Amino acid sequence: MRYPAAAIWALVLAAQEPGVVKFTATTRLVVLDVTVKDRSGKPVEGLRREDFLVLEDGKPQSIAVFEFQRLGIAEEPAPAAAPHAPKEARGEAEAGAAGAVRYKDRRLIALYFDLSSMPPEDAVRAQRGALKFVERNMTPVDLVAVMSYGARLRVEQDFTQDVELLRKAIRGLRVGEASELAAGLEAGDPDLAADSGAAFQADDAEFQLFNTDRKLAALENAVRMLGALPEKKALVYFSSGLGKTGIENLSQLRATVNAAVRANVSFFPVDARGLMAMAPGGDASRGAPKGSALFSGKAQFGLMDSFRAQQQTLYTLAADTGGKATLESNDLSEGILQAQKAVESYYILGYYSSNPAEDGRFRRTQVRLKERQGLRLEHRAGYFAAKRFDRMSGTDKERQLEDALLLGDPVRDLELALEVNCFRLSSRRYFAAVAVKIPGSSIPLARRGEAETTALDFIGQVRDLRGSLAAAVRDAITVRLDAEGSARRKRGHIQYDTGFTLVPGEYRLRFLVRENQSGRMGTFETAFRVPETWPEREWLSLSSVVWSAQREPLAAAAGRADGNQKRLAAHPLVRDGAKLIPSVTRVFRRDQTLIAYAEVYGPSTSSDHPKPSIAAAVGLYRAGRLVEESEPVLVEDDKGQRTGTVPVEIRVPLHSVPPGRYVAQFNVFDRIARSFAQRRANIVILP
Repeated sequence: MRYPAAAIWALVLAAQEPGVVKFTATTRLVVLDVTVKDRSGKPVEGLRREDFLVLEDGKPQSIAVFEFQRLGIAEEPAPAAAPHAPKEARGEAEAGAAGAVRYKDRRLIALYFDLSSMPPEDAVRAQRGALKFVERNMTPVDLVAVMSYGARLRVEQDFTQDVELLRKAIRGLRVGEASELAAGLEAGDPDLAADSGAAFQADDAEFQLFNTDRKLAALENAVRMLGALPEKKALVYFSSGLGKTGIENLSQLRATVNAAVRANVSFFPVDARGLMAMAPGGDASRGAPKGSALFSGKAQFGLMDSFRAQQQTLYTLAADTGGKATLESNDLSEGILQAQKAVESYYILGYYSSNPAEDGRFRRTQVRLKERQGLRLEHRAGYFAAKRFDRMSGTDKERQLEDALLLGDPVRDLELALEVNCFRLSSRRYFAAVAVKIPGSSIPLARRGEAETTALDFIGQVRDLRGSLAAAVRDAITVRLDAEGSARRKRGHIQYDTGFTLVPGEYRLRFLVRENQSGRMGTFETAFRVPETWPEREWLSLSSVVWSAQREPLAAAAGRADGNQKRLAAHPLVRDGAKLIPSVTRVFRRDQTLIAYAEVYGPSTSSDHPKPSIAAAVGLYRAGRLVEESEPVLVEDDKGQRTGTVPVEIRVPLHSVPPGRYVAQFNVFDRIARSFAQRRANIVILP
């Protein structure tokens, strides 16, 4: 069970500093890889910057980047190069300055193994083909990288000429990882599904739609990483076919192709199944289809149609990006040789577009030679410009959110802070309460009648140390404020609360917020630990401590994502129809009362004391000296909503505390077991 977002709370904590004027300038470098050949098909060398004329939609552009890459095919083996350590795919740009060429006179080939689309036997076949190329066909100008996609996208080996490193990376692939996601020829067609004897056969069409989108999205993420390099790149895509579910996958397919075109990446798909001969109705690896499909010929025609559709997607990826697909060939290294031969000597031309419009339209590019005639030029036909948020379609807006999450780069257009507090629900289930705070002055509002409104998108993903998705939340909330609420919002904050049910362990949370007036986004990423708080004799088991300054009635929420009162009542911070609002920034005023809340788990009892007896207090320290201490609180009853839980709440008036920075210490003592616990936090008190 996951507790969805409960509410957005408008908080007024402190007057904001005067607005800071922020100037931004954006330039978009367009890079074209241009191959110039003579009548015999040989690359032409020796051309200069002045020989080229670059046009965008018919308008001349000033060439800012010019470089010639001299490549060739040699017979001698490749020399060793410095090793590059494998790493997780996070999308960092490694090319340095815009347009800077990192690999001079080198052919860049990326070997991409889609382990989620290949059964183990196909993955082994792809491994052998890659090893054959690396050991026999690499030349001194070749730099090869190894990437894989199973549960997640990984860079197994960065670009290198070291055959030993490449051999190690290829042999180290996790064959069989996510192979259960490999779609058979019968995927999505219930008439071709094997007869299991069950009365009900589940329709997996929706699953296959999502599965294909994930594979294409990972491929898009890979080419965006390669886009940091201005050189021409060839990506050899090993898979066992990639089927589409009707037209639903076309949006992601187009996004992947567009990303490859912008990144100067050509796809060279390789069907790892090789040459196939399909027996009527399928071979012995699958059960016979149910019904009369096997006897009418429908099963055989369906299998052939599915096989062609899976290969058609591979062919589309190649044709739309200037590559070539290798289909029905048992020598899989031939696909890499195709990529090697296709990347010949070329010129790198870069320019900053004179058209600043962010309309998302296709910009047609043309490259001509000013004087020399009879030469053939090859380059991409154009690119899609960036699109302003107010001109995006619903699909574009969803794509924007997916890109922000997949690429992993921090987004700082919208500032936000985040806090995670953990509470025990049962022996192995814990609730991680997440509070996200956004400066109210950064949220634009649109007037709707007497009120002002805004819409916010919230996406949170929790992953474990292996990168597997442990929990997720997605909320779209509309905030409506009257004139008084709007004024408070401008000098205060907007806070969003949600939570996840997790088991003890180490996790990483990535949270994204987008406001839907201007499309500004912000991300926050943090590691956190869900501790094991089962009672021990040596110490007292204590939850996270929530530092706050107010409780808000649930009815006072400015916006709400979920009105399920039963779930809200089970929230650890909700009591008597009001919710304790965590102070994410932990900044308080002297006219406020500091509230510290925590839960004690498994308090001790005895025959003389059948009820627990918990004493607690909060102290404020400055420069190692105790400045203020609360009145001790004694809790001698189990008032928690869950068995074995004692809630402890302490209030500290701040009117007599001098402004400044403090260390707040929460002290709890079990008077029966004679055990204690404490938590500390840095806080700031304003005048």
